[in-house]
Amino acid sequence: MFCYQCEETMNGEGCTKNGMCGKKGEIADLQDDLIYVLKSIAFYNQKAREAGISEKNTDEFMLDALFSTITNTDFRTSGIQDRIDRGLKLQSEIRQKLQDNNLLNEKDLPEIATLTPENLKDINTCILTTEDEDIRSLRELLIYGIKGIAAYAHHAMMLGRYNKKINKFIEEALVATTDDSLTDKKLISLVLKCGEKGFDVMAELDMANTATFGNPEPTLVNIGTSDKPGILISGHDLHDLKQLLDQTEGTGIDVYTHGEMLPANSYPEFKKYGHLIGNYGGSWWRQQQEFESFNGPILLTTNCIVPPRNSYIDRLYTTGPVGYDGATHIVAEDGKKDFSTIIEQAKTCEPPVQLEEGTIMTGFAYNSVLSNADKIVNAVKAGKIKKFIVMAGCDGRHKERQYYTDFAEALPQDAVILTAGCAKYRYNKLNLGEIDGIPRVLDAGQCNDSFSLIVIAQGLMSRLGFIDVNEAPISYNIAWYEQKAVLVLLTLLRLEIRNITLGPKLPAFISPNILKVLVEKFNITPNSTVEADMERLLK
Repeated sequence: MFCYQCEETMNGEGCTKNGMCGKKGEIADLQDDLIYVLKSIAFYNQKAREAGISEKNTDEFMLDALFSTITNTDFRTSGIQDRIDRGLKLQSEIRQKLQDNNLLNEKDLPEIATLTPENLKDINTCILTTEDEDIRSLRELLIYGIKGIAAYAHHAMMLGRYNKKINKFIEEALVATTDDSLTDKKLISLVLKCGEKGFDVMAELDMANTATFGNPEPTLVNIGTSDKPGILISGHDLHDLKQLLDQTEGTGIDVYTHGEMLPANSYPEFKKYGHLIGNYGGSWWRQQQEFESFNGPILLTTNCIVPPRNSYIDRLYTTGPVGYDGATHIVAEDGKKDFSTIIEQAKTCEPPVQLEEGTIMTGFAYNSVLSNADKIVNAVKAGKIKKFIVMAGCDGRHKERQYYTDFAEALPQDAVILTAGCAKYRYNKLNLGEIDGIPRVLDAGQCNDSFSLIVIAQGLMSRLGFIDVNEAPISYNIAWYEQKAVLVLLTLLRLEIRNITLGPKLPAFISPNILKVLVEKFNITPNSTVEADMERLLK
């Protein structure tokens, strides 16, 4: 195998035997094959789309398949192989449809169009087959960006929002990674276009979430436990949470959020459920200990799953794009999921072991923050707030991420942190205080709610009279881990935001020459020490 799509890749270079995430070589190879199949589907579906004969089920399949290859998502050989088989069948059907309508010129088809179930096993689908290091780097950057797009589009799709333009770009990007005639300049242009589509898809998901569940509100979330059995829901999918809450109502079973599901507690729709007790535990990488102590069943709705311990795998359930051998996988039927098996098991379990007590604050999406913009702007004008620091992104297990806790603690009292994603677990339980009633940590929500941070920054800076956000009192200290964070970074770059500090390590898939381009154009800087970065980011 060879995989370097996440921040924790072996030695900062690439995993070659087993993934640091727990992924086996066989799964990594199958995921490479699946991406290759998707490229072939994209080639044919572009033509079908132009002819008006493309079908929605193709778009749905593409989103699910791309999502399944994100770090810490589907660890099952059967799960990835099933998608490969379905993809090959779908590709054949689209090709036949084009042939039946005389829309396919069989002469001079590119290699990607000649894929069949028989010759897939003979094709080297590893990313290293692209010999030019810089072209390979840009192709991978583009693929990881569209994986992020697919994840957010998949969530929106679950709530009934569907944007053909998003899928059209996914196809364009996939096909572009097979075109040897494209120069690095053209690929850089596509990478930035990916960032543009990233903004669009996050806006699409925001509309889906707020139309369905209301606008998030600043909310103190309980982090203690009750004396009843519970179900713990992790991942990112709010539609799954709604179905679980509906089905557990009146059963005597409590529901707790975990990890990136924490922000769900701030949506008005979810506040209606008295048995949504609060949030249990912290970031995704702590789940082995926290899932074990929870005692009840756990439902994983998306990434990020960590290979489970045997002590709780019998009460671990997966659904949607995520899967793990030994865990029970729940499939939707006619758009609905039956969680009765989880509920019945929960009734036989002990209440969760309490890990901590108290509350943490979330719910500072753009609607709630900008509705109080005058208060924040006045605090800035009065010199009480001198700097906003965007500390969004991912958390991870390595000790070097203590940097983000230390950085948050070292910030002066006149600095406010804007955050989204699981990176917040490095500092959201610290007592950092307030400024004139404004919490010094404003948590906008999940990683996709980085969209909110962009809208907040633009709104506040506009009210403060700044035309260029790069001249405003706002700095970016971003932590990344996986491909959704790659998309968020590309979105920031497409918006011409410069001087971003990125860490804990720079992506291994970025070649020195491409890194030089990013540094020269956007002044991306790797993080170093708290002291050095503090001095630079507070200027």
